[in-house]
Amino acid sequence: MKKCVALGVALALSACGNRTELRPRQGEALPVKPLFAPATPSVTNLLTPDSQARPQRSDEQLNRSQERRDDKFDLPPPG
Repeated sequence: MKKCVALGVALALSACGNRTELRPRQGEALPVKPLFAPATPSVTNLLTPDSQARPQRSDEQLNRSQERRDDKFDLPPPG
């Protein structure tokens, strides 16, 4: 059992490699510039998600009850 734990710890520690800046492979280039972009995006720009990809969370609690607005699409089932 101790050998398994030691092996697991050794594997976990060996997986912690250096973090270096990402670059394209040797002989390859970054993707071409998008059509309407002013410049070719860098690696950092390509890896940073925009606000639509990672929307902010809204955890605001209700302080007072409010009546819902009328929903014109909340229709009764047909028939």
